[in-house]
Amino acid sequence: MTAPALIALAHGSRDPRSADTITALTELVACMRPGLRIEPAFLDLSSPRFEDVVDRLAAEGHQEIVVVPLLLTEAYHAKIDVPGAVETAAARHKDILIKATNVLGVESAFFDVLDKRLREALSKNRVRELDALVLAAAGSSDPLANAMVSRAARTWGARHHLPTIAAFASAAPPAAGEAVRAHRADGRRHIAVGSFFLAPGFLPDRVAELATEAGAVAVAEPLGVDVEVARVILARYAVGAVELVPIEALSA
Repeated sequence: MTAPALIALAHGSRDPRSADTITALTELVACMRPGLRIEPAFLDLSSPRFEDVVDRLAAEGHQEIVVVPLLLTEAYHAKIDVPGAVETAAARHKDILIKATNVLGVESAFFDVLDKRLREALSKNRVRELDALVLAAAGSSDPLANAMVSRAARTWGARHHLPTIAAFASAAPPAAGEAVRAHRADGRRHIAVGSFFLAPGFLPDRVAELATEAGAVAVAEPLGVDVEVARVILARYAVGAVELVPIEALSA
């Protein structure tokens, strides 16, 4: 039996660096699972669009598709946009089973990637001392999504025994600059910022700009193309593929 195809579904951005990163990440996943059909897709603003990828896979004869949302929190895109896109695709292709998995979320492996990106930023800026951290994310009108980032900030800070504030690029306070200034008001002077974004774009750039203006000594790049992120994508896919198997087949 042919394994279900995997669509790595990102939101999309007008910044071409975002699509380039998602495409490269998808290529890394494909290298880790040779023989598995893997395609990047986007909900909006970037190409290829999700519906076009589903159409192409359907034309090639694929009968099962697992969609892994490349999202780091359970916010609006995860709760509304992704289910809506999958429902629409399934309605257009009634002979195909399409299963959306959980989002990537906050995985323990991502803290290792955050550390890697932080070390790169510290080295680039020749920073040898830190006394505080900020973890910046996109932000959401959903308080539960923001609370997830705040918990991640506390966990990341505990790893380094440093006070850490969660900051948001939109929809919720504090902004990255405000978080840096809050640390400085407490007497901290060597403050670095981690970027809890998957790919470059307007929001990570805005975080870097505000944090640097406020006095941050280094701002890390987003998670980007990394084997740990690829492994989480494959883990989500594995669960989704199993859930496509009929119950009677599992009990046989």
